[in-house]
Amino acid sequence: MGETDAPHDPVTVAVELERMRGTLEAGLARVDGSLALLVQRSDQTDKQLADMESRLEALERSRWPLASVAALTTSAGFLLALWQLAAH
Repeated sequence: MGETDAPHDPVTVAVELERMRGTLEAGLARVDGSLALLVQRSDQTDKQLADMESRLEALERSRWPLASVAALTTSAGFLLALWQLAAH
């Protein structure tokens, strides 16, 4: 084993630190990419949720007259039946 092969040799330490730095930078780049993808998906989900909420509100607004129309039709049919019974 030579003097340059010693684990505490400044050159060996510097090389190992540089390798660790490269590995750390690559890992952080992957994490940053994953986080960016998650943020993008979260934004898309927020948009879809807002769209579905507005569609649901539109459905709820258009649905309420149907119950009223059904009640009026039922009442009119009942009154018509009573009128026919009274006419006999």
